[in-house]
Amino acid sequence: MTAKKANWFQIAFQIKGSVLAAIYQRVLLCGLFGVLISIMYHFKQPVSQPILGNVIPSIVLGLLLVFRTNTAYDRFWEGRKSWGSIVNNTRNLARQIWVSIDEIETEDRNDKISALYLLVAFAIATKQHLRNETVNSELEVLMPSSKYYKLTMMNNPPLEVAFWISDYLQQQYNRKCISSYQLAGMQELLNNLVDNLGACERILRTPMPLAYAIHLKQLLLIYCLLLPFQMVQSLGWWTCFVTSLISFTLFGIEAIGLEIENPFGYDANDLPLDTICQTMKRNIDDLISLKPSVHLYNGDSIINN
Repeated sequence: MTAKKANWFQIAFQIKGSVLAAIYQRVLLCGLFGVLISIMYHFKQPVSQPILGNVIPSIVLGLLLVFRTNTAYDRFWEGRKSWGSIVNNTRNLARQIWVSIDEIETEDRNDKISALYLLVAFAIATKQHLRNETVNSELEVLMPSSKYYKLTMMNNPPLEVAFWISDYLQQQYNRKCISSYQLAGMQELLNNLVDNLGACERILRTPMPLAYAIHLKQLLLIYCLLLPFQMVQSLGWWTCFVTSLISFTLFGIEAIGLEIENPFGYDANDLPLDTICQTMKRNIDDLISLKPSVHLYNGDSIINN
């Protein structure tokens, strides 16, 4: 219980991963404006205007903020589901390739291993594509140098990797190493991977409407700057602290929505894409360490390993 309480307070006062760095300037501005209004009220200036509280009803601003945050979280959650689907489809396709494709010649196993690492390369290429990164050494170790060089010239590297995997599957069907049903099943899993790529691209390239973002920021600023006029008569010198607290709450909610609407970046609140890709690499390494009961054909004889 003590450890849980300590963890709760540790998270509550944690700076890394919070939106404090993004909003503190606005909060200070509103607080200083509250100080100014308090000084003016102290010198008998007519700054107390409680009626200004009706200019922007709190419920209207609250609904706008809730809609903003929910929309951003929907994007975040859709991105997470897409990456979860990438992981599951990669595991299923890798398992089918490793178990179902017959090994006719000695180099067939190496070709299968290369195809499995291309699945990892698809995930990593997707991650780099969503982050607008260039193709780097993280992909170079997963494929022959000729493929890597070609990948550096592609506008959409994940699609090129998906093409190579599809081409490999078609070659195995032409060599009669898999049946038409197996080919269809594997191609369907590969199609799912490409669909997941498209879903992530849709999130990335569909920003929040600019007019809505501008209007929400304008309403937030007006509301927070009107707060001291409403409260100075009741709170006096405490006006700046209460104004800062309310501003911190409202600006923080808006900043959280901005933080999570693009879940593919490097921030603490973004999806852990590096960890997901590393996990997929370990899964493939573990799969390759297993030995399925493959069939090696040598003329008319069949050897079961």
